[in-house]
Amino acid sequence: MTLQECYKAMGADYDDVLGRLRSERLIQKFVLKFLDDHSFELLCSSMESGQWDEAFRASHTLKGVCQNLGFTRLGRSSSELTEALRAGNTDAAAGLLEQVKTDHAETVAAIRTTLAGTETREHHPIIRTPSGK
Repeated sequence: MTLQECYKAMGADYDDVLGRLRSERLIQKFVLKFLDDHSFELLCSSMESGQWDEAFRASHTLKGVCQNLGFTRLGRSSSELTEALRAGNTDAAAGLLEQVKTDHAETVAAIRTTLAGTETREHHPIIRTPSGK
């Protein structure tokens, strides 16, 4: 799977992020770093324990990361969750969290599928680009 195919699979906007970051290599770098971001886990644990301020910060961070990377679907659902938490609507936030979980799982699965079977260089996974570089 190419980086563009990965973006399509996760409901993301590859052309938008390429227009901003101007380099497929840079996009690859940040997509890989997304797998190490702990905002989603912090969001889930904070929501579970009723730590609404922390949940807001985590959802806001996740939203920002998604916007920067062009992860449209996950960015949209995390934005809706952020706004519910900002308004103090914890009942709505609980329902919105389920969509964020689904979108996050699809995003991570697309990234991992892209990485499956790729060779590594200096122990870092590389996402194949359309040119095979």
